[in-house]
Amino acid sequence: MKDLLKYLKNYKLQSVLAPLFKLLEASFELLIPLIVASIVDKVNGVAGSAVSSQEATRFVVFACLILIALGIIGLVSAVCAQYFAAKAAVGFSKELRSDLFCKIQSLSYKDMDNLGASAMITRMTSDVNQIQTGVNLVLRLFMRSPFIVFGAMVMAFILDVTSGWVLAATIAVLFVVVFIIMLVTIPMYRKTQGYLDGVTASTRETLVGSRVVRAFCKEDDEIAENKKRNSRLYSSQISVGAISALMNPLTYAIINAGIIALIYTDAIRVQAGALTQGQVVALYNYMSQILIELIKLANLIITVTKCFASAGRVDEVLKMQPSLMHGAGGERIEGAPFLSFENVSMRYSDGAACALDDISFTVERGQTIGIIGGTGAGKTTLVNLIPHFYDVSEGEVRIDGVNVNSVGDEKLREMCGVVPQRAVLFSGTIRDNLKWGNEQATDEQIMQAVGYACATDVIYSKQKGLDEQVEQGGRNFSGGQRQRLTIARALVGKPEILILDDSSSALDYATDATLRKNLRSLGYDPTVFIVSQRTGSIRYADKIIVLDGGRLVGCGTHEQLLRDCEVYREIHNSQYAEGEGA
Repeated sequence: MKDLLKYLKNYKLQSVLAPLFKLLEASFELLIPLIVASIVDKVNGVAGSAVSSQEATRFVVFACLILIALGIIGLVSAVCAQYFAAKAAVGFSKELRSDLFCKIQSLSYKDMDNLGASAMITRMTSDVNQIQTGVNLVLRLFMRSPFIVFGAMVMAFILDVTSGWVLAATIAVLFVVVFIIMLVTIPMYRKTQGYLDGVTASTRETLVGSRVVRAFCKEDDEIAENKKRNSRLYSSQISVGAISALMNPLTYAIINAGIIALIYTDAIRVQAGALTQGQVVALYNYMSQILIELIKLANLIITVTKCFASAGRVDEVLKMQPSLMHGAGGERIEGAPFLSFENVSMRYSDGAACALDDISFTVERGQTIGIIGGTGAGKTTLVNLIPHFYDVSEGEVRIDGVNVNSVGDEKLREMCGVVPQRAVLFSGTIRDNLKWGNEQATDEQIMQAVGYACATDVIYSKQKGLDEQVEQGGRNFSGGQRQRLTIARALVGKPEILILDDSSSALDYATDATLRKNLRSLGYDPTVFIVSQRTGSIRYADKIIVLDGGRLVGCGTHEQLLRDCEVYREIHNSQYAEGEGA
């Protein structure tokens, strides 16, 4: 948690004023029992037989006015403390959430795969909210409650040493109980947050894959799995809640036992004349103040325990170092191939099998490269290495003779236009989405890219054209429309390297053929990588790379591979009758 305190640096004033106002309120609160005692005990108070009723009334009125004044000042102080604490806590969470989001954006695909989307969402929402609540309560109560507890104990010692020791013993027992409960619950809260990750993951998967779930009639299985994870979270929350719930009743029991001991001993001392009735009333009030503050402190400790558990999870992400390797900038080598894979192997995790194994090929600027292979052959893995989304495990990927990890990710990804397998659109307008490729693009340039992507009909079919709203995930567009718009988004930036990762799977053959024809007449000469399951989509490529089980088993033109590569021939023949489309 201490590593996260830096997010309060812009709220130092509020972080100081909030507890100071609380201490001011607490100071006035500690004076109240003394005023009440003076009303009872002073010679000029209601207990004095030597004063007239009129004088007694005046003193009571005066004392009551002081109590009202202290109450008003205390109320103003409390409101100010609440305001400053809330402002500091909200600002803290805003900056923490912003940094957490930036950190997640800086992580590599591998880091995100390891962490998991559901875990990142939980940390951005539930954990940060828990920390915000903890910061707010700490600023308000962390100094006030101990101040009242120890202040009341000091005042008790001033009034009567023997009674002071009763309060001190009560407080010591309470702190032992609180410490033990805190020690037990901190790891349990951390475990509970982990179970919450599991429930979030299950819910997210079911929502994203709802059509698949229903298509395979797996609703009952998903409900059962969700109930299982929910039950585990429920059991964990019940267990930790049961232990945390002991805090209040134990506090009440210990304090009430202390009050019984206090009244018993003080009654004997009043009878003996060692104490006055007013002092007993003051001591009782101080014990009641301690009870109230320790209940608040107990609830604060429960919240702080959750806060520490969440802070540890958030800090874990903030301390993650992006796993992508970056080398020193290299100089372009004259005569080197535009892009080359040199004995490249790639594993997604240490000890795992190779997703790519010893891949070598070269690509010249402006060529169109087709990539084909069975499911799990490594096609997407291969093209993800070009924009440096993943690091190679062995070998090198080079552009103009320079290792991609030395080019610089920002520069490299400006060179690359990537259209992923799953077409993703973001909330906003169509124009906003297409300008991701080039923020300075004019409507004319956007519509030109839309035309090349065969998506003109998509724009004209919408009442507002480019200003049509895109719902979350682009769910108000069909799969084919989303694919064509994501291709247009990549083309708006006029990338030097265009990567189409099975991005025409939702298109019919005629639209696919038109798209490929348009790509050959872009007006500039990008290097194009087309990942496809259809040999018809890549048959006119300058070079076709055939993958099987992560290994390169063929490289050449369509005709050469039909003649020399059995894997390619089998894929082609499975899609066309023998002799057709050859």
